[in-house]
Amino acid sequence: MSESKSLIRQWRLLRMLADARNGYTVRELQEEMSVSLETIRRDLKDLAAGGFRVRETVGFRGVKRWRVEDFEDNFHLNITDLLSIYVGRQFLEPLAGTPFWDGQQKVFSKIRGALGEPALRYLQKLTKSLYATSIGTSDYSHRWAMIDQLMIAIEDRFVSLIAYQSDQASEAVEQEIYPQGFVFHRGSLYLVAWAVQRNAIRTYKVDRIETVQTTKLSAVIPENFDLAEWLEHSFGIFRSGSDRPLQTIRICFTREVARYVRESRWHKNQKLIPQPDGSLIADFMLIDTQEIKRWIMSFGPNATVLEPDELVEEIRRDLEQMKRTYECRPQHKHS
Repeated sequence: MSESKSLIRQWRLLRMLADARNGYTVRELQEEMSVSLETIRRDLKDLAAGGFRVRETVGFRGVKRWRVEDFEDNFHLNITDLLSIYVGRQFLEPLAGTPFWDGQQKVFSKIRGALGEPALRYLQKLTKSLYATSIGTSDYSHRWAMIDQLMIAIEDRFVSLIAYQSDQASEAVEQEIYPQGFVFHRGSLYLVAWAVQRNAIRTYKVDRIETVQTTKLSAVIPENFDLAEWLEHSFGIFRSGSDRPLQTIRICFTREVARYVRESRWHKNQKLIPQPDGSLIADFMLIDTQEIKRWIMSFGPNATVLEPDELVEEIRRDLEQMKRTYECRPQHKHS
């Protein structure tokens, strides 16, 4: 099992221990987490080694229970720390519905209680000077149960059955998948999973998953999947397969947008080469061109693909289709 999946499970265990007034026995934790006693004991040891105050106490009739103590004695936040956390809450809104959201809401609730109404009214005025756009972001506040089921499937390597409606389908289709991990990308959450019918890794937008049923069947493949490695040579979250060779994508940006391109890191292997006339040559080593093609076309005439020839031809066909679409557009009379 990959380290990331162990960390997800330990995060869930930490949440349980933090919320438990009287703690849990190892047996109760084992039943709740649906893993072996050895795994629970190893996770408790790892959390303690990681600096968390995981403690075993002996209670009534000698029953041993585990809980985690707060950091309050050594975790001092002054008033400006609290204000900064509260003002920045709007940037965490896209995580609503994920396992991390409940904890954040508890933090904000405690801050509101500590500050009081007058201070909160002051903060409301302050937050108006700092605004986070929400164009294209998804709302997962009503999908927390579904996401939680998928998180459990990732942690425990369980087979899941989902009803998924792709962007090209007219209705949802049930699929058997082995969930591997989540990716948060441009305001939306995506599930990366092994698709049994396709015999390959596929990406599913969580917004399009209508139902989830987690089984107790063990997912046997892939054995050592690494999410970061899978996405290493993608421009976003999609890639067509594992057998495609890397290729150089070279783009020329005009001087009108060169500075904008230079100001951001679009991919970790990007090479940006300024030109004497103010233009910019950008090189990327990628497996798939699906997402970078959309990004290139968003610059309109200010971006030109230099290579590969296949991508040049693909964009040329798309532009010709767009031209025909606009030429055939019916004329609307204005009243």
